[in-house]
Amino acid sequence: MTIFGTTRVLGILGWPVGHSMSPIMQNAALAVLGLDYVYVPFAVPPEGLAAAVIGLKALGVDGFNVTIPHKSAIVPLLTRLSPEAELIGAVNTVKREGDELVGYNTDCSGFIKSLRADFGSDPAGSRVLVLGAGGAARAALVGLCQAGAREIIVANRSLESGRRLIGTFSTRFSGTQLAAIPQDVASLSPVLQKIDILVNTTSVGMGGSRFPDFNLTAMNRHGCVYDMVYTPPETPLLLEAARQGLRRANGLGMLVAQGELAFALWTGEEAPQGVMKTAIESAMSCK
Repeated sequence: MTIFGTTRVLGILGWPVGHSMSPIMQNAALAVLGLDYVYVPFAVPPEGLAAAVIGLKALGVDGFNVTIPHKSAIVPLLTRLSPEAELIGAVNTVKREGDELVGYNTDCSGFIKSLRADFGSDPAGSRVLVLGAGGAARAALVGLCQAGAREIIVANRSLESGRRLIGTFSTRFSGTQLAAIPQDVASLSPVLQKIDILVNTTSVGMGGSRFPDFNLTAMNRHGCVYDMVYTPPETPLLLEAARQGLRRANGLGMLVAQGELAFALWTGEEAPQGVMKTAIESAMSCK
C-alpha cells in the first residue's frame, strides 16, 4: 500500500480495537478497486470519544466505523442520524457529508443480508427467538421487523430488560408480534418447538463459553441457528445445532455484509464480491 498526499482516510473507533478485522477487510477491498484510501484503527477510550470525534472532523477524515463501547455514546456527537440509526439508537458507521457527520447503522441491514445469504431464505413470515436484549439485539429486532417477521420472542437473563426492548418497538412494528421471556430452560423449551430461526446476539460463545443448561433438542428440525459470534467459527451453540441436524451460520457473514454497506456509503462504489470475506478468513487461518 502506498500513501500519497491525496490519500483519503477511513477508520474505526473502539476500545479496545486491536482485535478488529475491519482494517483487514476494508483495506483489501480498497486495494482491489485501486481506490486512494487507507483504513486505520483508532483506539479511543470512552472519556476521549468527544475529543476524538472533533479531531477526526477537523482532520477531514471521510468516515469511520464505530464499535464497542461507543455505538450509543457517539449519537449526541453527530449532526444527524439515518432512520435506522435513529430507530436503533446506535451507530456503527459515520460518514462526513460536507460539514456534517452523519450516523448510520449498517448492522441492521447487514444482519438481514447475511440471514438471506447463509440460509437461502427470507425471514418474512418467520417466527424468531432472539437471545439477548443489548445493542446487537436491537439491530436484529429492527431488521427482522422491517423484513416482515411474523413473531419475535426475546429471551434474556433480565426479563425486565427484554420487556423494555420490545416495548420500544411494539407500537412501531404492529405487523410483528413481540414478546419477552426469561432465558431459562422452562421458558425456552416450548418456544423452541415453534420457531423457525434462533439468533444469538450475546457474547456467549466467544472463547468457547456456553449457555448453561441450554440445548436444542426441542427445536423444529427445519429451524436455523444463527450465532453473531464468529470467533471461534464453531461456537458451542453451533456445534449443538450441528448435532441436532439444524442449519447453522456464524456472524462472519454479518460482519462482511455490514462492512460492504459501509464501504459503499463512504466510497460510492460497491465492494468487490467476496474480497472482504476472503481477507478475513485468510487472517483468521494465520492466527
